[in-house]
Amino acid sequence: MRIPVVAGQFYPSNPRTLKKEIKSYFSSIPINPDPAIMGAVVPHAGYVYSGRTAAHVYAALPNADTFVIIGPNHTGYGSIVSVSSDTWSTPLGAVDSDLDLIESLPRRIIDVDESAHMYEHSIEVQLPFLQTLFKDFRIVSVCMGLQDEETAHDVSDELMDAISETDRKVVVIASSDFTHHKPAAVAYDIDHYVLDPLLELNVTEFYSRISERDASVCGYGPIAVMMRVCRGLGANSARLLNYSNSGGAAQAMENVVGYAGVVVGK
Repeated sequence: MRIPVVAGQFYPSNPRTLKKEIKSYFSSIPINPDPAIMGAVVPHAGYVYSGRTAAHVYAALPNADTFVIIGPNHTGYGSIVSVSSDTWSTPLGAVDSDLDLIESLPRRIIDVDESAHMYEHSIEVQLPFLQTLFKDFRIVSVCMGLQDEETAHDVSDELMDAISETDRKVVVIASSDFTHHKPAAVAYDIDHYVLDPLLELNVTEFYSRISERDASVCGYGPIAVMMRVCRGLGANSARLLNYSNSGGAAQAMENVVGYAGVVVGK
């Protein structure tokens, strides 16, 4: 059992308080699931900072049998790319891993390794949102320690191989914040420059612009994997649903983190 490590820090540890807080983020957002959506980008900061941006995405996601959630490895533990086969616990209950889909991964680069996930928050913080909106789903959690374009290519190939062999409905979620520790106007400029090729599903140009602007997008590899998997499975469009930053909640507009909510589909 993978126990939560940021409950009480990034989000409330009390189940009732947690549900109330998550539902508050949907107060002005219509829940309108779009069956054409195949993938998404969501932030992974503390809910007080990025919860509303995340809610814009989750309100649009369709129900799925399995959510593949790809996050960056902030801790440095574990394999360079790892998948967890554990059941994940949150204050809202347990979420099972999709062991069949995990078993069908070719394992050319993705290892089964729990240590990479043990203290990593980027996947954990997505689960209470999913638990609030959906029932009877499973997850495949992939943690990327390497995020270069070649690695993203290899990881996406493995995921496409596995997903194409299943008849389950699968949605791919990339967990990432955007520019870190810049003034709000600078972060906005960098992030939208980087978002342009993302919205065109152009992985190579996305990497080029990340490098050109030295953009501190912590989950650029997971984003690239999501883009490539969805495009390979038939996606041809992407939409930016919401962009925000931490400045309002932190009362520090000169030192913000940017957050983008994006959906990808047909």
